[in-house]
Parts: sequence; C-alpha cells; structure tokens
Amino acid sequence: MTNELELNRILFKDYESKIMSAAEAALLIDNNSVVGSSGFTKAGDSKSVLPAFAKRAETEDVAITLITGASLGYTTDSDLANNNALIRRMPFMADPALRKSINEYKVKYIDQHLSETIEQLICGHIAAIDTAIIEASSIDENGNIIPTTSIGNSAFFASQAKKIIIEINTKIPVTFRGIHDSIVPKSYPDRDVINIQTVSDRIGTEFITIDPAKVVGIVFTDITDQPAIISEPDDKTSAISKHLLNFFEKEVEKGKLTYALLPLQAGIGKVANAVLTGFVGSKFKNLTMYSEVLQDSTFELFDSGNMDFASGSSITVSEGCYENVLKNFDKYKNKLILRPQNISNAPEVLRRLGIIGINTAIEFDIYGNVNSTHISGTKMMNGIGGSGDFARNAYLSIFVCQAASKENKISHVLPMVSHVDHTEHDVDILVTDQGLADLRGLCPRERAEVIIENCVHPEYREEIREYFERAKETVGGHTPHILSEAFKFHTRLKETGSMKQ
Repeated sequence: MTNELELNRILFKDYESKIMSAAEAALLIDNNSVVGSSGFTKAGDSKSVLPAFAKRAETEDVAITLITGASLGYTTDSDLANNNALIRRMPFMADPALRKSINEYKVKYIDQHLSETIEQLICGHIAAIDTAIIEASSIDENGNIIPTTSIGNSAFFASQAKKIIIEINTKIPVTFRGIHDSIVPKSYPDRDVINIQTVSDRIGTEFITIDPAKVVGIVFTDITDQPAIISEPDDKTSAISKHLLNFFEKEVEKGKLTYALLPLQAGIGKVANAVLTGFVGSKFKNLTMYSEVLQDSTFELFDSGNMDFASGSSITVSEGCYENVLKNFDKYKNKLILRPQNISNAPEVLRRLGIIGINTAIEFDIYGNVNSTHISGTKMMNGIGGSGDFARNAYLSIFVCQAASKENKISHVLPMVSHVDHTEHDVDILVTDQGLADLRGLCPRERAEVIIENCVHPEYREEIREYFERAKETVGGHTPHILSEAFKFHTRLKETGSMKQ
C-alpha cells in the first residue's frame, strides 16, 4: 500500500491511479522494443523496473534494446545480460557480466560518444524510444519530473517515448531540487545556439517536462545509488597528479593560465579522481568544472575552498560522500548544475569555454594515439564514454595512465596501440607515473622522442627506443613503423603472459 509520505511526492494527483509494483510496470515493456532509461555512471538509474524486467526474462522469451545515459548500478546490466533480455545496448556500460556477453557477441553493443546518442535519435539514425523509465525524487503539480542524481539522456527519452514509467525514489529528499537544468534540443535545421558562456549559466528548466498522457506507471523505490568505489591515491596516481600540477604551475608562470586555470573535466575512475584530489591544498583557487561526472574529488575541492562551481550530468560518489551531499544539500546547491549529457558534452560549449580535459587511457603509443576501450585491440572494456567529446574540443586534451601494471608485465606505452579511439591529432598532453610529455607543436618523430623519454617505464624504455631508432633507419617516413613488429608487445603478452623480452 502507498503511504501518505509517498503520495506527498506526487503533486499531480491524476498519477495516483497509475501507481503499481515494479513487476506490474515491467509487464508494460513490449518485447523487441527500445527502452530509454535514466542513469549515468550508476547515478539516477532504474533500480526496480529494469531489474523486474530482467526477472520477467527468466521465464519469458522477451528482450529489448536498452539505451541509457551511461552505465547502470548494482547488477541490473548483469541480470539483463544473463537472462538474455538484451538485444542491443548503448552507449556505455561498465558491468563484467554484460562485458562478457558483448565480447561473446551475445549482445550487440554500440559504443558511442556520449554527446551523440540524442543526436542520432533526433535524426532517426537509430530506432526511436518506445518506453522511457525515469527516476524522480518527486513530481510537480503539472506532472513533470524532478530528477535525482543525474539527467543523462532522460529529458529527451521522455520527450520521444510513447510510454513513460516513473520511478519515484524515496531515498532522495524532496528538497533535492533546483540543481537541474533540463532542455531538449530542436530538430535540424532549427537547432538553436547553446547559450552557455560560463559554467554556471542556465538555459533550461529545473524539471523534465513530460506529457502526462504518456505516463503509464508510477513505481516507488527506496534504493540509494550504488556507491562509487573510490581508491585512495597510491604512489602511481599521486605521481601522475604531481606531474600535472607541476605542468599547470609552469603554464601559469608562462602567462598562459592563471591559478584559476580554465574549466576542468575529468573522466570517471580512480586515476582521474586522484588527479583532481591533488588540487586540494594546492595554489590553484577559484577552480571551476564543466564535466560529465561529479565525483568525490569535486566535493573535496568545494570543502577545501579550491573550487567555486561545478557543472556535470551526474553525481557519482562513494557512500560517505553520497550521505554528506544529501545531508548538506543546501551547502552545495548553489555550486552545482546537472545537465543533459548532450549539453555537458556539447562540442560547441566545450570549445567556447576552453575546457581542460583529463581522461584515462588503457594504452597509448609513441606517436600519441590513445586506446580507451579495447584490451589487446579485441575485447571491449567499457566504452569511449565522453572522452572523445572532450579530447577533440578541449583547450588542453590530457590523457593519463600508469606506465606499466601487473608487476610490470604490461606496458601501457607501446610502439603502436592495438585500437585507436583518439588519434594523435586530438592529444596534447600524455602523463604516466614516470613523467609528462607535452606534444603541442611537435611532429610525429618529435612526439616519439618526448613520449619515450618521459612516459615509458624504465623496464621497457630501451626496447621501445631501439624499435623507434630501427624504424627510422630501415623504414623512414613521416611516422616510422616496422609493421611486422609494431604489435610484438601484444603478441608477446598473449604468448607468454608478459610484454617483457
């Protein structure tokens, strides 16, 4: 039975007759349909209806194409994949069981730049949304949705869907509102300018506008977002952070930047989070952020006084930070904006604001090409996410990773990457725990020199330098490669379990 406190979250009383269980809502999802669900890096995702659909698929032959903002939390993607409930999945995921299904080609995975999903839906390049599942903290008097900890693609999903199911999450305080900036772009050729000139500019509404006639189900949930696992900075991530901070200080000394820098963007994960944490207690003040995911480090920088404002598409934080943000929401409310990801990642805005983009690489090569997605060129890891949106359009495009891992059996700097997500043309700075390579204004051979000298682990540096020297002498050309040897590190790893000679 629905209690009075739950009903107080629905100010549009016509919806009260549509309250149902998650299992009942799951029955409203048609077989072979396209479902657009809220959720961006575990934040604001469907925590009851999609799991109920996965449960339905245990005994019924049903499957969907699932489009989200980014990855989902808990075991939702696993349950869907394991019960054969997914036909296609896009644009990003981070679930081990789903990853296995994708690499076994049981699920067709479309890895997209996160800014492009809505564009492709608008243009009809991919099938339109049949059913939208959107998490809300409450519903206003006009039937519109007050989102929770992310917006992602939710606003557009709701505008395009034929049916809408709303999950009202009672774990989110009803006061959690006022930070969202929701907007749905017009179709071509009537597209408007995205009028954002500072990170704090607002262009939309504090709610997701929907047509109440589309709402077919209201489901109450009381599950928090899955906490992000935040690792404490270790020697390697601390070294990467130190190299970057030294670089920024030199840019300030040269007069290229001030200690406020330019708006920061950082990808998800322990390396990026550790890099941002390095700004705490530093000389850099009045920092701002225009990013996708606001992590623990964002709130640490608020608390330290180093950061003034942050714009993103989701709040993806550890359990302790999650509780702190909800408990002290008034403290952070005027420092935050959550936007749709086609706005947080919009090339137009990124270029205008002069973003400093910091993203993580799986590996990069001696000429500056970056692989962000595939292990040994074949197995999908998670996806490109928003790194490409930022890399191509940033004032500074920075990629970070450790020089070597797995007891140094794997070098992350190689003669040639096994898969290219970001070409050398989109990469300005490369950083490992060994050092930093500034590639700006350098031709390929010059880039190779500074990458080998500064970024390669000492146990691999001599062999990679020897490869580069022989490539210059025996093959030559603008970007020298010995094609018969370019992937020898990957081949050696497959054959022996180590890239070492």
